[in-house]
Amino acid sequence: MMTRIVIADDQASIRKGFRHILEAQPDMSVVGEAADGVSALEAACALSPDVLLADIRMPAMDGLELTRRLVESAPFVRVVVVTTFDLDEYVHSALRDGAFGFLLKRSGSALLVEAVRAASVGDALISPQITTRLLRRMRYTSRSWEKPSEPLTAREQEVAALVADGMTNSDIAAELFISLGTVKSHLANLQRKLKVRNRVGVAAWTWESDLKQRP
Repeated sequence: MMTRIVIADDQASIRKGFRHILEAQPDMSVVGEAADGVSALEAACALSPDVLLADIRMPAMDGLELTRRLVESAPFVRVVVVTTFDLDEYVHSALRDGAFGFLLKRSGSALLVEAVRAASVGDALISPQITTRLLRRMRYTSRSWEKPSEPLTAREQEVAALVADGMTNSDIAAELFISLGTVKSHLANLQRKLKVRNRVGVAAWTWESDLKQRP
């Protein structure tokens, strides 16, 4: 199925670049653009896209407030925040308020496409460099991590460790000389066995387990 996307960014050059990347994908279509948060909210409600890419610092309404408003008025639209600003407070606010991803604009086209695909199926993707930094700072004292429901295979342990290193699916496929589909299958098995919702949960479990010791 075609994933329908709205791009919200106050820079026309960024919107143009994102459109070029996404419309090169056979399963993606950009159905609208907005240069400010209010216009983005209106476009999302009028066009009912599957995914909305939102910058944080926009006129009229910022991307964080836009995310909160969309959860209330158009919960079927999944927001992926794409920004220049690498601040933990932005990451926490965006994910807490319902975003389905947080990317840095310098992350590259492959990760942008992967984030849109993840959001379209209800998963979350965060820029690997942010994920790794946050996991190293956090302490999961509020949760006692359960043992896997089934033993992890050797390959699943390898994949989990690479996810914790902040690698994308494409990076992992190249590192282990396996297909992208095989990586996704291993991730699905890891999420099921570890009882986590997404790759961030896989990484968190890995950092807290014996698979990967914190530096």
